[in-house]
Amino acid sequence: MKLPEILIENDEFIALNKPAGLLSVPDRIQSAPSLKDLLTEKYGNIYTVHRLDRETSGVIVYAKSPEAHQYLSVIFQERQVEKKYFGIVWGIPAAASGVIELPMMEHPGKNGTMVVNRKGKPASTGYEVVENFGRYSLIQFNLFTGRTHQIRVHMKETGHPILCDPLYGDGKPFFVSSLKKNYKHSGFEEEKPILNRLALHAAMLSFTDMHGILFTPEAEMPKDLRALINQLNKSLKKPKA
Repeated sequence: MKLPEILIENDEFIALNKPAGLLSVPDRIQSAPSLKDLLTEKYGNIYTVHRLDRETSGVIVYAKSPEAHQYLSVIFQERQVEKKYFGIVWGIPAAASGVIELPMMEHPGKNGTMVVNRKGKPASTGYEVVENFGRYSLIQFNLFTGRTHQIRVHMKETGHPILCDPLYGDGKPFFVSSLKKNYKHSGFEEEKPILNRLALHAAMLSFTDMHGILFTPEAEMPKDLRALINQLNKSLKKPKA
């Protein structure tokens, strides 16, 4: 397996565009190769700074030295990194923009799952509706904290879960037929889903390195999400008389 697209690389860190389906770091049961495994094969010592969920695509950064790891870990923890995501959700939030502030903790009965709880750690998510598709919307998120599954949990709690989310939504794949009445699939094969993974993309990080230099790695929205947005836009257009 080859490395995904490298966005920025120097002696201190490497920023890549992680595809959906690739683990950021090895899981407990070593179920599949991770991006960290691939980087370790090429560079030797690689240090985890932050993570993306397996089905989330987009910008991720790893440190290449202990000094860079310590520095980057601190600025991530102390909220000195700007983080921008895009997600497609069910429904339209009542307010076009705002900040969701709901504390979170690990679910006491479900390992690997988070839940909103007043005893949890503070979690703050800024959001803005970018496109309104009627039953769905494209939202830009700005993470002010970095809790596990933060965007996913906050959107579930507000009644607008991320599409295709198996933990905090219905987890069902998205088909073009769900957008069109009397849709007839051509051919003999079953209709394939237009999206079959979490509709969330880490679009940009912005941070200053140890030398005061600003870096802003950005990752273009992947093909599957762009295809879904295109279909959602088409569904809004009224047919010609």
